[in-house]
Amino acid sequence: MNTRLQIIGGGNMGEALLGGLAATGWASNETLHVVELDADRRQVLATAHPGLSVGSEPLTGVDALIAVKPHIVPAVCATLASAEVTRALSIAAGVTLATLEASLAPGTAVVRAMPNTPSLVGLGAAAIAAGTNASNDDLNWATSILSSVGTVVVVDETDLDAVTGLSGSGPAYVFLLAEALMAAAQAEGLTAPIAKELTQQTLLGAATLLATSEDSAATLRQNVTSKGGTTAAGLAVFEEAGFGELIQQVVSAAAQRARELGAT
Repeated sequence: MNTRLQIIGGGNMGEALLGGLAATGWASNETLHVVELDADRRQVLATAHPGLSVGSEPLTGVDALIAVKPHIVPAVCATLASAEVTRALSIAAGVTLATLEASLAPGTAVVRAMPNTPSLVGLGAAAIAAGTNASNDDLNWATSILSSVGTVVVVDETDLDAVTGLSGSGPAYVFLLAEALMAAAQAEGLTAPIAKELTQQTLLGAATLLATSEDSAATLRQNVTSKGGTTAAGLAVFEEAGFGELIQQVVSAAAQRARELGAT
């Protein structure tokens, strides 16, 4: 069988995409190749995914998904250029299209993506941006890969920093909220296991309702809030503490840090 894609980097995100592509039928293990420098990790991948091609070198002329740490991207791209790779999708955080294009072979079609960690459970949110030589077909190709582990939107590269501040870093904001809710519940007398179970289900249920309802987030909030009731009392504390402004500052700080990292 011809290899459809080579994944450069067999870490958590690389393996998540590998599993998503196989699960959705985009490719089989036999038509995927993973480049991983760590011998122990190569063995883990080969054992977990029977039929998968795993090695320490890229294949010649095969489309590539770059899923490595940002600081080694230039070296990886140089290797891909030598391997005559002409199309690449990068999920390396903060590495700009200009950097990618300068390191790959001239004329390479490049798409840059910002995914997030819920991709590990098939519920990711990713944004992609096209490079100078990337066509609509290349964007569709990138979308088909990333949609195997979640939703995908197309943006200009200038918007990827804002995406990073929202969905890229967003899971950590939710996890922090979960921590705080569980701690508050225990302070009110609930046991740790019950606090955890109720917090998890509340966040999951609310997110699912938001995703499936035709109502806006504001309307859903209002539907839960009775005048003079318990929810109103809790929300009033948020409002008094400037919750909306705080969230704006959080997203802005993360987006600004993304801009700084991209400029280095």
